[in-house]
Amino acid sequence: MLPHKTLFPGVIELNFQAGEVLGCNVYLVHDQGEWTLIDIGYEETVDEFIELIRQLDFPLSKCKTLIATHADVDHIQGLAKAKQMLRTSVTSHPLAVEALQTGDKLTTFAEIKAQNIHLDMPPVEIEHQVNDGDTIRIGNLELEVWHTPGHTDSQLAFRLGDVLFSGDNIYRDGCVGAIDAHHGSNINDFIKSLERIRDSDVVWLMPSHGPFFRKDEKMLNATIDRLRGYLKMADFGTLANEWPLMDQWENEVADGTLPDGVGIENA
Repeated sequence: MLPHKTLFPGVIELNFQAGEVLGCNVYLVHDQGEWTLIDIGYEETVDEFIELIRQLDFPLSKCKTLIATHADVDHIQGLAKAKQMLRTSVTSHPLAVEALQTGDKLTTFAEIKAQNIHLDMPPVEIEHQVNDGDTIRIGNLELEVWHTPGHTDSQLAFRLGDVLFSGDNIYRDGCVGAIDAHHGSNINDFIKSLERIRDSDVVWLMPSHGPFFRKDEKMLNATIDRLRGYLKMADFGTLANEWPLMDQWENEVADGTLPDGVGIENA
């Protein structure tokens, strides 16, 4: 049996356990012989993760469920394969069910033609749907479900004591999960989700990508302020609430205002 690289009681991150980054962060939460995975990553790494779980001496038959934080291909492409190997169930937010069960390549970012991304997205049946405030029991541990939309409409986070498995909400460098209209992103919702994380009494954030870190209110404030700025930036197209420059332009057109150095020649 491999020694467990336990981060917190009942918590192992499989990339850290393996000593190499195989994809998105995959958290194994366990207690009383029962265990679950938060995300699974790409299909091509499922065999490695399951073999690692076996070497950690977790009985494969004791996997309670596989949890999808949201319906992004880099988090859930391997769900169908892992579910079949482990003979277990899959849990997600209701808003992720359609994309997961139909294998929707566009919503999951499996298909981005402009970037020459063409990935398989095997459909998978969802047995359990969870909403904000629900709990998922693993042995004597309870994961409190947080619905934290913004990156996607189905984004979930899970609280375990003073630890929050925070999904793609926030990373250690202050970056956030991709914001894209075709992906179900919503900047106003994103801000509310980040404010919820900031205002909570959780101490540790366990993101879906990158290193784990202590919650930093100053960094979260800076990120929230940056996202508030996006609400008035053309960079984010239909996700922005407004574009103040267009209001200025309307006034300048109406007033005939030009910048210094530019004059009108009437023909």
